[in-house]
Amino acid sequence: MNDLETRAAVARPGALRRAAPALLGYAAVRALGLVVLALWSEARGKSAYTLLTARWDSLWYTRVAELGYGYEVRLPNGDVHSNLAFFPLLPWLERLAAAVSPLSYADGGFVVSLLASLAAAWGIFAVADHLHGRRAGVCAVLLWAVLPVGIVQSMAYSESLFTALAAWALYAVLTGRWVTAGLLAGLAGLTRPVGLAVVAAVWAAGVAAFLRERSGSSFVGDGSAVPAGGARGDGHAGPPSGAPRMSAPDGAPPSSHAPGVRLRRVAGMLLAPLGAAGYVLWVGDRTGGGPLGYLDVQAGWRNGFDGGYAFARFVAGRFTSFPSALAGAALVVGVALVVWLYVLCVRRGQPLPLLVYAGTVTALALCASSYFGSKPRLLMPAFPLLLPLAVALARARTRLLAAWLGTVAAASAAYGAFWLNGSGPP
Repeated sequence: MNDLETRAAVARPGALRRAAPALLGYAAVRALGLVVLALWSEARGKSAYTLLTARWDSLWYTRVAELGYGYEVRLPNGDVHSNLAFFPLLPWLERLAAAVSPLSYADGGFVVSLLASLAAAWGIFAVADHLHGRRAGVCAVLLWAVLPVGIVQSMAYSESLFTALAAWALYAVLTGRWVTAGLLAGLAGLTRPVGLAVVAAVWAAGVAAFLRERSGSSFVGDGSAVPAGGARGDGHAGPPSGAPRMSAPDGAPPSSHAPGVRLRRVAGMLLAPLGAAGYVLWVGDRTGGGPLGYLDVQAGWRNGFDGGYAFARFVAGRFTSFPSALAGAALVVGVALVVWLYVLCVRRGQPLPLLVYAGTVTALALCASSYFGSKPRLLMPAFPLLLPLAVALARARTRLLAAWLGTVAAASAAYGAFWLNGSGPP
């Protein structure tokens, strides 16, 4: 299948209708979370809307939207918190929303987050449906929705926007739409520092495709051949049970060696890093720190990459007393679960761009010396880790699946309300 044929298959009519069960289920879970948050906050004399739009990082984004860059806070210990640490795409969209409507910057951030969360859910569905079929796609979206820190998906934060761009960029890679993948990766790089993960996925897939063409070899994995649209020839989603899958190591459909295909691939790879590189270099020029100036900005927030040493010390410190040892044990179990899921993705032969993306997001989240309470939400964009669970859940009976997901959704909503009314983000 060449690039033009892939584009035609991806653009088939009925894509929204196909994703409708996933999107409706996602909206229901998020609505439940917001209702529980509103009731919980009211009982504590707090405003749920303020918690969602005007606290923690949300304030920093709205200040960038309103005043631009240059604002900073100097702490008594000498740390400097500069708003240059926050990438610009979300503030730009907040400013746009305020310019074309009566919304405030904070209102704009909330609306952008809600719309982006739906786009993210659709992108996750598209990836999972393409690889494993419609039912697994629905399960993947619902698993992402019921994450314990899923309430962040409804906050004026950049996680939902980033996940939407990342998911659709990965889908574009998987279906051979290289220029689209590069453009979306560039936008992801303007959203969060972890945009590097999307860039790495695009480049890994592109290099693998070039190597495959050069060697003239193909890769045979377990699974089945899935057309670019994610539908089988019989009109049903996903692979027929037990059929072998012929797949390229980059996850993209086999493409011709035509110069046009190669040119689009090169264009996508060149476009991918422009967003992140452009902002980082601009910050370096503005601060006078050169190409590494952005790292100095992050150092002012005590953010850095130490291979997980600081996080390991933090976890070990939980075991010095009781009941904090229970929290330490929970952290160890949580990290082990994340690592186990990634190993499972590797063993199941997940496409290379998804492995590179999820691995980079996970490594940056767990191995950074940032706020330790932020790590669960920093891991939230690593949705490919959920795909093995989604495939397993897709085999369950509908009644049992609905009961389990409903119970977990209620628990997630309660935890989200408790979390935001307590320590909450960053």
